[in-house]
Amino acid sequence: MRIATTIFLTDETIRPVRLAGELEQRGFAGLYLPEHTHIPASRDTPAPMGEPLPREYGRTLDPFVALGQAAAVTERLALGTGITLVAQHDPIDLAKQVATLDFLSGGRFTLGVGFGWNVEEAADHGVEWASRRALTQDRIALMRALWADEPTAYDGTFGSVRASHAYPKPVKGAPRILVGGAAGPKLFAQIAEYADGWLPIGGGGLTEAVPELRRVWTEAGREGEPVVVPYAVRPSAGKLAHFQELGVDEVVVQLPPAGEGEVLRTLDAYAEHL
Repeated sequence: MRIATTIFLTDETIRPVRLAGELEQRGFAGLYLPEHTHIPASRDTPAPMGEPLPREYGRTLDPFVALGQAAAVTERLALGTGITLVAQHDPIDLAKQVATLDFLSGGRFTLGVGFGWNVEEAADHGVEWASRRALTQDRIALMRALWADEPTAYDGTFGSVRASHAYPKPVKGAPRILVGGAAGPKLFAQIAEYADGWLPIGGGGLTEAVPELRRVWTEAGREGEPVVVPYAVRPSAGKLAHFQELGVDEVVVQLPPAGEGEVLRTLDAYAEHL
C-alpha cells in the first residue's frame, strides 16, 4: 500500500521544497495539497469541521505553485490536489496549469476535484451554489477537450472553447481525476460518468460504500474498477489493514499544518506504516 500525505501548507508552515525532499527521501508516495483562494471574514456558512474555522484555511498556499516547487526537487513523489475547487476556476486557465504541472513532473499529477463547502467563497467567484456540481462537470469536460491530442471544440451548458492548439499535454492524455465528497448516489453517478475514482475524507464507512461505488461504476459501463483513495486519514495499523482488505492500494495521511520540527516528528511517527 502506498502512503501519501496531505497538509495545509501556509505562510507559517514548513516550506514545500523542504517537505517534498523529506517525503521522497523517507519513502512516502505522494503529496496532496488543498485549496482555498480566500475565506470571507463574514460568512453564514458553518465550517464542517466546527467553529472557529482553523487558522490555516485562510492562509493556504496556492497548490499549483507549491506543487511546482515540489516537482522541481523530486523525481518519484506523486503530486496532487486535495482538492481543487474547479467551479472557482476559469477552465481554460486551469487546463493549462494542470497540463503544465503534469508535463513538467513527468506525469506525476492527480487532479483531486471537490465542490466546496463555503458558499461565500464560491459566490465571490461568481458561482451559483445550486449549480456548482454541474458546473464542475462541465468545466472538466471542457478541459478534456483542451487536453485532447487533436484540436477539439467543446460547447457546454456553462462554457465553450473553440478547437484549439493547447500545449503542453498531460503525459497520459489526461491526469488521473479523483472526486471528493460524501458517499451517495449522486456522487457515485458523477464519478462513474467523468472521473477515475473517489477521495473519501477520513475513510469511514467504506465497507458499505466501496461495493456500492463499484456497482454503480459497472452499471455505467466503465471497465475495471474505480480508484478509491482514503484521504486525510489519521493512520493506524488496523485501519490500513482494513483498507487493504477492501482493495485500496493508496492512502493519504494527514500532516499537521505546522512548522518543520512538528511535521518531521509526525513523519517519524508515520514511518512505521511504510
